[in-house]
Amino acid sequence: MLKKVSTTDKIYQIKVTLQDSNPPIWRQLLIDPEISLYDLHKIIQIAMGWSNSHLHQFIINKEYYSIPHEDDWQPVIDERKTHVKKIASAEGKKFIYEYDFGDNWSHDIVVEKILSVEQDSQYPKCIKGKRACPPEDVGGLWGYAEFLAAMKDPKHKEHGSFVEWWGGQFDPEAFDLEAINEVLQDIDNLDWWDGLNEI
Repeated sequence: MLKKVSTTDKIYQIKVTLQDSNPPIWRQLLIDPEISLYDLHKIIQIAMGWSNSHLHQFIINKEYYSIPHEDDWQPVIDERKTHVKKIASAEGKKFIYEYDFGDNWSHDIVVEKILSVEQDSQYPKCIKGKRACPPEDVGGLWGYAEFLAAMKDPKHKEHGSFVEWWGGQFDPEAFDLEAINEVLQDIDNLDWWDGLNEI
């Protein structure tokens, strides 16, 4: 997935925004359009700050893309065999990425630009973003709002339990571009995908 791209190749600049987050939580990424949707799933997990602990899917033109399983209640197209370029061939193309069907983290994805790339550049790459990813299993956007309120107020009845649950303080404005790109640069060597999201 990580590769050097020649100046004759194109690269996609996409923006991933957590739906209904206010203020918005988002990441701007440069990706190779030849990667699969499954590879894009991995990139989004790293860039946003999720831990790949739950199921996911893409929704594109009312069709669902994920890893097919015999227990699926609706037809699912295999995301491992579907390239980004196939489902998003032009600037302005939009689709949805859903993660954790319990907390229901839905992300809007838009192809902002199709660019020519510089020689010896490596992708994927995060170029910009805002705000921290909500904690896993916090209870969706409503639960996240409650979490932030409790963490901010030492007198809140849930303050102590949330601090203990999280393991310290939480900064909702935190965003570490360098740390994200360090992980993205080593994405092909990560082993924490094994066995996850394939149940």
